[in-house]
Amino acid sequence: MSDLSASITKLNKKSKLFVLREAPQTVLPKLFKAWRITHLVFERDTDAYAKERDAKVMSMAREAGVEIVPARHGRTLYDPDDVVKAHDGKPTMSITQLQHAAEKLDVPKPLDPPKTLPDPGDLSLDFEPTQPPQHPDINSIQRDGEEKSYSSLSGPNEDFAIPTMSELGLKPASTPHRGGETNALAALNSLIANEQYTTKFSKPETAPTAFSPQSTTLLSPHHHFGSLSVRLLYWRVQEVISKPENKSKAFQIPTNLIGQLLFRDMYFAAQAALGYSFAQTYSNPTARFIPWHLPSKIDPATNLVTGSYTIDSQKAETWFQRWKFGRTGFPWIDALMRQLRQEGWIHHLGRHAVACFLTRGGAYVDWERGAEVFEEWLIDHETSCNSGNWQWLSCTAFYAQFYRCYSPIAFPKKTDPEGEFVKHFIPELKNYPKKYIYEPWKAPIPDQKKWGCLIRGEDYGEEGGLKVYPKTMFEFNERRGICIEGLKNAYHVGLYGDDPKIKDGTWRKFFDDQAEGPTEGTQGPTVEGQTNVKGENEDRVDTGKMDMGVDQDEGEAAHPGGENRGGDKTPRRGKRKREQATLDGHFVSPGKKRGIA
Repeated sequence: MSDLSASITKLNKKSKLFVLREAPQTVLPKLFKAWRITHLVFERDTDAYAKERDAKVMSMAREAGVEIVPARHGRTLYDPDDVVKAHDGKPTMSITQLQHAAEKLDVPKPLDPPKTLPDPGDLSLDFEPTQPPQHPDINSIQRDGEEKSYSSLSGPNEDFAIPTMSELGLKPASTPHRGGETNALAALNSLIANEQYTTKFSKPETAPTAFSPQSTTLLSPHHHFGSLSVRLLYWRVQEVISKPENKSKAFQIPTNLIGQLLFRDMYFAAQAALGYSFAQTYSNPTARFIPWHLPSKIDPATNLVTGSYTIDSQKAETWFQRWKFGRTGFPWIDALMRQLRQEGWIHHLGRHAVACFLTRGGAYVDWERGAEVFEEWLIDHETSCNSGNWQWLSCTAFYAQFYRCYSPIAFPKKTDPEGEFVKHFIPELKNYPKKYIYEPWKAPIPDQKKWGCLIRGEDYGEEGGLKVYPKTMFEFNERRGICIEGLKNAYHVGLYGDDPKIKDGTWRKFFDDQAEGPTEGTQGPTVEGQTNVKGENEDRVDTGKMDMGVDQDEGEAAHPGGENRGGDKTPRRGKRKREQATLDGHFVSPGKKRGIA
């Protein structure tokens, strides 16, 4: 915001970004009258909350006689509502569906920035601010001081200044990444200047273990905050890959740079079609119902999640907390979660790994719990992309090959055999050799002492002058087998989030009481005030020689089948596409490629 304000002032020394500290639903009706507003211009947003907000503001504008300039979309390549209309009102559940729906739609070219700006008008205010509700404060965990930004409508100096971190009561930023259009355009220009990289970009070939610098361009936070237009990136990339000398060398959709933007549009259009229900399983017609541990509580009046969840298993709750704070005992997973908490960002394939681990690849915890953690910590969070990715990785929607999981040991070795990423984010393991860096629990006790870090307990800390790193919270191969059996059963039952059986609780009849997850009894979804704790029974199955390969990557997403309701196919043990068989071939040596988050 400060960068934007400075850019405005460069065009007119009398102007800047003027910030009014009040919710638009309450301040705009007062401003219409006080400043004699004649026109309202805004960027349209298709998030469920934003649609409700904008509808209310437009209604009040019409009542005040304010002309509403037709709003255009700005956050995506295509207008999500236009995509949904072209797709017969249905959500786009694959890249192929998005491409078909957008065949007759254009990606508008961004307008050039203005050369001049008029002087601001009379900014005097003759009304008192309306304080927003203080509870719930979803940012309370990020504060270490009192939130004072709403104490004055135009700021403490009455100059419409941007609120400071201190006024917001927020803790100092821990991320090294910085925003603003100036930084965003510099990153974009650097990206485009490297035509070979832009042309040959392929997302699966980037290394999730690279950190200094990271293997991707990290433009996603700029897209989220609006400091870089996705359409500007689109057209700049198109200029490069459409050159005659580059056409034959360019990687194709969906793995190339354009494909990454299409994935983003796919999720935005899916959310635009479903609204609030897209971000949850309950009442979501495209999400498979799976009886995960720690399910969300539901408000029966709205059929929406309440923000709290049922602890059906204390063991699952412990696993969830250990996952969230990087204490699972699996260094690759813990390093990623520590990076996320410190920087607000991790590589896309790192997000795949931790999401798979929490849901269908280990803990069998509801994907909505993981999505909430990402929403809290990601600096590039978009409700549509975050919810969509978690549904994909949990095999709830978009993807159905639940038997293919990320190994927290084998997967990172492909791009970081020495474990440098782990040693950076888990410094207590910095002296461990590569033989043990991903499996430190296997190191002999004398060596653990020699390397200055003991492997024991459930937390990290110190003991007798030595660092302590936790033991693994479960045996991965065993838990993976349990999760696969749970998914296999849920797929066989075949229920989706909008099925009446989910609401009335009769879904439990289709699951054995001893099955993984809260399957006991006959009650429906848990509502506020209810508690339904299940015992600690843990099913055990023989995992045999199940495939330990990588999840579906962007290269597989173009293939139809298994991507939406009615199209999901039961996984078969027969032959698969060669590129699906192992991790080999998905990655190049670290440092050779860079990508985009």
